[in-house]
Amino acid sequence: MKGIGLVLEGGGMRGVYTAGVLQFFMEKELYIPYVIGVSAGACNGSSYISKQKERNKMTNIDYITHPDYISYRRFFQKRELFGMDFLFHDLPMKHVPFNFEAFIHSEQRFVVGTTDCHTGQAVYYDKDELNKDLLTILRASSSLPFVAPMVEFQGKTLLDGGISDPIPLKKSEQDGNKRNIVILTRNEGYVKKKSSMFWVAKQKLKGYEGLADSLYNRYRVYNETVTYMEQKEREGNVFILRPKRKLEVGRVERNPERLEALYNEGYNDAKEQFEPLSEWLNK
Repeated sequence: MKGIGLVLEGGGMRGVYTAGVLQFFMEKELYIPYVIGVSAGACNGSSYISKQKERNKMTNIDYITHPDYISYRRFFQKRELFGMDFLFHDLPMKHVPFNFEAFIHSEQRFVVGTTDCHTGQAVYYDKDELNKDLLTILRASSSLPFVAPMVEFQGKTLLDGGISDPIPLKKSEQDGNKRNIVILTRNEGYVKKKSSMFWVAKQKLKGYEGLADSLYNRYRVYNETVTYMEQKEREGNVFILRPKRKLEVGRVERNPERLEALYNEGYNDAKEQFEPLSEWLNK
């Protein structure tokens, strides 16, 4: 499978769809040699690299009702909607231990996308660079502006990778992958709309003009990437998996039943598409 990448979109709790797809992949021992993700996609991808079946389901669904997972009270008090310490320390270090050894020694390449708050440009981190800093970079890649603090790392100030490169297909291509599997968390036909609150963001982000510009242009970058990706699909160089049913799960979802339904949808879609995917991989 040389020259094949796996590209994982973010999307907050919509990422349970990706978790379901990756669960099926792991059950079938399908491990793509290159994986790149942003935000929730990167988090799900890390457990795929460490080959920990069920871990994404446990962290995204089984703990969703924990008071430290999502808290509107904490948001109003501290401007932190998701419990970032809980998600990127307590969960992987105590409750659902992450297998760092398996991750580090995996032969797969893993790339995490973040956004530089000063330039607004994408900054990518490779597994071989991260080692024990993995949780810090996953936290940065998942930190949404205005609802999570910026993350300082190696002299850079970072936020959600989905701001600058929401579907990092072109980065995978630049890294040598002519063919890519792309797992999306939006339905076919979704078009991101231009934000009407840009002036508010610009006021709140004084000193971070690059980030403000990237937030403003995010809708355009996203839509252009989807158009590019779908053209690559028609050419036979991209295989897309994405939700078919109308989404009932939003970026901030706390209902375990809805989350599990979307997880199962991802699992079943991967199962249904496994034969055509296998044929595509073997071309």
